[in-house]
Amino acid sequence: AFIILDEGQNTTIEQMKMILTRIGQNSRLCITGDPSQIDLPKAQASGLSHARKILQKIDDISHTTFDNSHVVRHRLIQEIIQAYEQDHH
Repeated sequence: AFIILDEGQNTTIEQMKMILTRIGQNSRLCITGDPSQIDLPKAQASGLSHARKILQKIDDISHTTFDNSHVVRHRLIQEIIQAYEQDHH
């Protein structure tokens, strides 16, 4: 199985542990998330941020960090963003 967890920044530590401990034999798990867009209550730690910190040294787990230079949006999305930026509502 190939499992994708999207919006991982909004998992709690307990939820992240739950999915990480349920990976089956021959399965792969990909977790995506943007730590700059955490929507959890202020007192709630992000499961993604926590997992990245404590799992760094496990060889079979890889971490990839993207920055703004990696963001490629569809032309239409760029036009939508520009329209909202020009709207003075």
